[in-house]
Amino acid sequence: MASTVLQNTRINTSDFIFTHPETVTYPVPPLVSAAFYTPEGGALTLKIRATLYINSEDPNNPTVEEPTQDGNTLTLFFDYDFSEETPESCDVWYVEVDYTSDTVGDITEIISYLKDIDPETSRGTKTTVGD
Repeated sequence: MASTVLQNTRINTSDFIFTHPETVTYPVPPLVSAAFYTPEGGALTLKIRATLYINSEDPNNPTVEEPTQDGNTLTLFFDYDFSEETPESCDVWYVEVDYTSDTVGDITEIISYLKDIDPETSRGTKTTVGD
């Protein structure tokens, strides 16, 4: 198994503020899409793209833990340091990861978590892998 973080970038130029913050639960679960592709001369690869909403007061990039595969499910954690207060504004992060393994073609779903490293809590989503 191997994963490569291809991009981990803040994509907003000014603070992102939800229009109706009272309807948002923090931390906001990651928004994830995934699809298989085969790079030229390479092996079947799962491309994972995630959008993360993180308190704009935290200047650090989220980190990506090495994914774990269990049968047809890939589990992925995006780590950050979440403030216990509801943020006034967020930064929007785009994270792109390529994942390969001998059984990558068996993956049909990804469970991804935005995980607070202190204290350890998380919010997750389940995503079906597209072709």
